[in-house]
Amino acid sequence: MADANVRIPEEARDRLAAVAAAEGMSLRAYLARLAEAVLTPEERAAQAEQARAVLKDWSGYAPGAAEEKDLDAELDVRLRQAAAR
Repeated sequence: MADANVRIPEEARDRLAAVAAAEGMSLRAYLARLAEAVLTPEERAAQAEQARAVLKDWSGYAPGAAEEKDLDAELDVRLRQAAAR
């Protein structure tokens, strides 16, 4: 496998290197593992669609786009309230 150079701020590199070292890994190995674990936007969308289908099959609940938007807004408010505590 060919290597690639990625330019990031020094602070970010140092932080990632510290995390990798704490897990007994090289920065290269840690970044490769991280890249395998992170989902692309397409993968996230497919996973969300699967979750909606499972929810509908299990409970019959199928929120529409407007209801999802309202629920997301409510969740954002609750998360801000929890973070403020």
